[in-house]
Amino acid sequence: MDWAFGFGFGLIGDLGVCRVFAVFVISTVEAPAYSPVALGQLDLGVVTIQTMSGVFMKLFDASFPPSPRRVRIFLAEKGIDMPRVEVDLAAQEHRGEVFTAVNPLQRVPALELDDGTVITESAAICRYLEALHPEPSLFGRTPEDIAKVDMWMRRVEFGLYATIAAVFRHSHPAMKTSEIPQCAEWADINKPRVLDELAFLNSALAGRQWLATDFYSAADIALLCSVDFMRPIRIAVPDEFENLKRWHLAASSRPSAKA
Repeated sequence: MDWAFGFGFGLIGDLGVCRVFAVFVISTVEAPAYSPVALGQLDLGVVTIQTMSGVFMKLFDASFPPSPRRVRIFLAEKGIDMPRVEVDLAAQEHRGEVFTAVNPLQRVPALELDDGTVITESAAICRYLEALHPEPSLFGRTPEDIAKVDMWMRRVEFGLYATIAAVFRHSHPAMKTSEIPQCAEWADINKPRVLDELAFLNSALAGRQWLATDFYSAADIALLCSVDFMRPIRIAVPDEFENLKRWHLAASSRPSAKA
């Protein structure tokens, strides 16, 4: 469930003339650190990566929004470091003709393979990466754990994340040129719903370390990115939600949270 916000999640660059400019072979151990490639540099060639499974890929990324961050945290938890194409958010590059050809929905993240296949939606990208690199498992190994992780991911996406996004899209000044018309009333309606969702999650976390199972999972990544996305709408986790605050401290303390 990814969103393309108005102040820009997208790409630009003459992908039509791009070919493999550099190929990196990585493993999930001591992977080299790569700096994001600016979109304007893509005419020099596409930077792709070959995983242990032999699949070449490149990740189109953006620093601010929660959906690309979900993928970056997932990659960090897996120990995978791949070259990224950084999106210029302020330039509205996602609306350009070139990136629209990559993803007609004009959203990031997007994972493009060397055969031209494009995988979008952060959950789908993470599922694909999990299949290539199953350890450490972030979606679960048993049927029960897999179902629980999926269940809680959906609850976070359609509950907390959707209400936060509604407030953001209809109240944040940066969205004026994209969310037309902005409806301040709709933002006000969703603000108490955000608190309702937080209360539900706080209750769910009573007596457990992580959201879905006894291990840190993709559901925790989705929740972390959602809670942190409350900052632009100036809503904080209430102090009385002690379970959620304890969980957030633990999730934020993981090295991957800085991705």
